[in-house]
Amino acid sequence: MKLLVPVKRVVDYNVKVRVKADGTGVETANVKMSMNPFDEIAVEEAVRLKEKGVATEIVAVSIGVAQCQEQIRTALAMGADRGILVEHDGPLEPLAVAKILKAIAEAEQPGMIILGKQAIDDDMNATGQMLAALLGWPQGTFASKVEIADGFATVTREIDGGLETVKLKLPAIVTTDLRLNEPRYASLPNIMKARKKPIETKKPADLGVDPTPRLTTLKVEEPPKRKAGVKVASAAELVSKLRNEAKVI
Repeated sequence: MKLLVPVKRVVDYNVKVRVKADGTGVETANVKMSMNPFDEIAVEEAVRLKEKGVATEIVAVSIGVAQCQEQIRTALAMGADRGILVEHDGPLEPLAVAKILKAIAEAEQPGMIILGKQAIDDDMNATGQMLAALLGWPQGTFASKVEIADGFATVTREIDGGLETVKLKLPAIVTTDLRLNEPRYASLPNIMKARKKPIETKKPADLGVDPTPRLTTLKVEEPPKRKAGVKVASAAELVSKLRNEAKVI
């Protein structure tokens, strides 16, 4: 079985995000970029499935600027077999990404597509669901456990009330949650090997997709700074402030 794993280039989670001076977006120039952490979990799960003998090939896919090759190389160093880069310099919305992934899936015919439940830059949490709808495949979102057997995927999902288990007929879409696994660090030998693994480059037009955005960002601004807290001398004073100043009780 072939696995398709989309990976996104985002601002590293250790970096404090800064808004551009003109308010048109967040600053990415000279900022450390890395693979979306939820996508790292997806790559790790795909590699584990291959190590169990469930999967035979892992294809890492990234959509964006040419530098997205770095994130594909990271996936290759973790254990993916080859990569596909769909180059596009402008903004990308989840629907456009889903349409591109649909075209790739139709060409590659994977048995499963594993991707992060959301990206830490926009927190959309929409691409996996849109892709499942476009392909007409069953989906298991927010997965904390995945088991494959007899042409089915049994997915344990993280939901508000606890856990839910669903059984999906393959091919299927799975989006990963934090508790699914702990991604491995790529070893130096594997990093060196990843340099020789193939990356195919395409354009959205090659896949018959127009990625022109449907939404316009009017303004991006930082949230207001929190005011300093105050100490109260007694519970009665606390209740008074909550009632008269904060007006929450």
